[in-house]
Amino acid sequence: MRRASRLPALLGWLLVLFLGLPVAALVGRALIEGSLPRAIADPAILDALLLSLSTTAISLALTVLLGTPLAWALARRHLPGSRLIESLVDLPIVLPPAVAGLALLLLFGRSGPVGSLLDGIGLSIPFTTIAVVLAQLFVSAPLFVRSARSGFAGVPHDLEDAARVDGAGEGEVFRHVTVPLAASALSAGIVLAWARALGEFGATIMFAGSVLGRTQTLPLAVYAEFQSSLDGAVAAAVILVIAALAVLLAVRAIHWRSLGELGGV
Repeated sequence: MRRASRLPALLGWLLVLFLGLPVAALVGRALIEGSLPRAIADPAILDALLLSLSTTAISLALTVLLGTPLAWALARRHLPGSRLIESLVDLPIVLPPAVAGLALLLLFGRSGPVGSLLDGIGLSIPFTTIAVVLAQLFVSAPLFVRSARSGFAGVPHDLEDAARVDGAGEGEVFRHVTVPLAASALSAGIVLAWARALGEFGATIMFAGSVLGRTQTLPLAVYAEFQSSLDGAVAAAVILVIAALAVLLAVRAIHWRSLGELGGV
């Protein structure tokens, strides 16, 4: 019995090692070779890092702004054809990133239905920073919507009804009851969406290209460095890992603090 109880833990640790050792090897290589300081001082890597952080911040803000009401409506079945809408929202999750980028290019390209209209007013989106944001939004927003939808669906209706009986309006019920109770799922969705946007490669390179200083995000910079220097690619990848880890830790700290404040109310 004791050996049987150890088996799940052993399998779990095997997965942890499988997930952690490649990252450890990456960081170890950068420290041994001493390439990290040079990468940090490289203007191209810094520009790619700043572009990644700024575009993911914009795409995440759009994801929360547009995805929250959609997730709430889907959770409460307030949309006609909600099952079809859910399938359409989930579709980008299973599409290969290159296919997503090609679809965006066909839609927003000069000969596309939206791109031709924008071209008439002198606006071109492909291979611009806007294209980077749209590519990130396309691939990451469904992850937030899925998580937020589950969170809203799990909020007890009795608590919302009690707030309405006490005189709260719909907006107040949503802000002070629904959102706090779904905060855990919302936070998880934000983390997943941001992480997916930060690591986006395929859709971005198809739709926005890899223009230095304009569309070359950090994942694209890693690939560009890999073409000429393995050490440069490793260092750039470590910077991406550090940036991702820092934001994940910050989001989790904010999440736990918010849970503590709710617990103290």
